[in-house]
Amino acid sequence: MTSDDKRIDEGAAAAPGRDPATQAALFEAFGGLRGLAETTLPGLLFVGIYTVKPDVHLAALAALGLSLLLGVARLIRKDTLKHAFSGVFGVVFGVVFAMMTGEAKDFYLPGMIYSLGLAVAYIVTAMAGVPLIGLILGPVFKENLSWRTRNPGRKRAYTKASYAWGLILLGKAAILFPLYWWADTTQFGWITIALKFPPLLLAVYLTWLFLAKAPPPIDVFAEMEAQEAAEKAEKAERAEKAERERARLAQGGPSATAD
Repeated sequence: MTSDDKRIDEGAAAAPGRDPATQAALFEAFGGLRGLAETTLPGLLFVGIYTVKPDVHLAALAALGLSLLLGVARLIRKDTLKHAFSGVFGVVFGVVFAMMTGEAKDFYLPGMIYSLGLAVAYIVTAMAGVPLIGLILGPVFKENLSWRTRNPGRKRAYTKASYAWGLILLGKAAILFPLYWWADTTQFGWITIALKFPPLLLAVYLTWLFLAKAPPPIDVFAEMEAQEAAEKAEKAERAEKAERERARLAQGGPSATAD
C-alpha cells in the first residue's frame, strides 16, 4: 500500500463531503447565497420594472445601477469580489445587448450563451479526463491537481459532477432558448429568473453527493509545509553538526571523521 492509499483509507471516515464545514465551502465556491442574490437581484429588478413600464433603457440602467451598488457594498466591507465582479460583468453585457437591439429579451442573452458554453466545457473536460469541477474545487479543498494522478476515487467523483453540471445547464438552455423566440418579454424574464436558483442548487447538491462517497482529498499544502519543515530541520541539524566539528577542531580535538 502506498502512502497515498494509506492516507486515503485513514481519512475515509472524515471525507470532506460529510463535513458540514466543507459542505459550506463547497456551496460558497459557487457563490453562496449572497453570490446568488447578487447575480439574481439585478435581473429581477429589470423584469419587474419592465413589467410595470416597458422601457428597455430604464429597466437596463436600473439593473446596472443595482449591480454596481452591490459591488461597491462588497468593496466597503472588504469582501471577496470574485462573484460580485462576475455579476456586474454579466449585467453590463446584458445592458449593452438590450440597448443596442432595443429588445428587452436580449438583456438575458449573454447569460444564456455563457451558460451554454459552460455546459459544453463541463462535458468536454469530463470526457477529456480533466473535469472542470476538479479544477474549480481542487484549490478549495487544498488538493490542487493531486486528484488527477494520486486519488482516482476523487477524479471519478469530479468527472460525474462535471457531467451533472453540464447536463443540468444543457437542460436549462433547452428550456430558455426556445422561449427566447416564442414567449413574450415579460413571461420570458420571469421564467429566466425562476430558473436561476433550482438548477444551481441541484448541481451543487449532486456534487456534494458524489464527493461524500469519494475518498478525502490529499492536502498538498500540508505536504509542502511538512516537506519544508523537514528540510529546515535537516539543514539545521547539518549546520549544528558542522558547528560542533569546527569547535572540536578549534580545540585541537580529534575529528569526528578521523580514522
